[in-house]
Amino acid sequence: MQPNDITFFQRFQDDILAGRKTITIRDQSESHFKTGDILRVGRYEDDGYFCTIEVTRTSIVTFDTLTQKHAEQENMNLDTLKSVIAEIYPRQNQFYVIDFKRL
Repeated sequence: MQPNDITFFQRFQDDILAGRKTITIRDQSESHFKTGDILRVGRYEDDGYFCTIEVTRTSIVTFDTLTQKHAEQENMNLDTLKSVIAEIYPRQNQFYVIDFKRL
């Protein structure tokens, strides 16, 4: 079986499949993705494959410069986005935004 290139929490699967979630915000450990990469996507909880995405853009953002647009691309409001980021990446400030489209 082919391994997945990137995983998302299962709670985001439906939004990704429906095209409502079009970015992911990651830490330094996942800063290697680049525009044009084709990635197999799995669920974090069980690594089960559920789709393939193409990276359309990458950029750097700090916690304080997260915007409502980032939140909309994540299909949530800004307060929720900041809460989720702080929970997943406590005490971190610089992040890598990966824009993608589902193939």
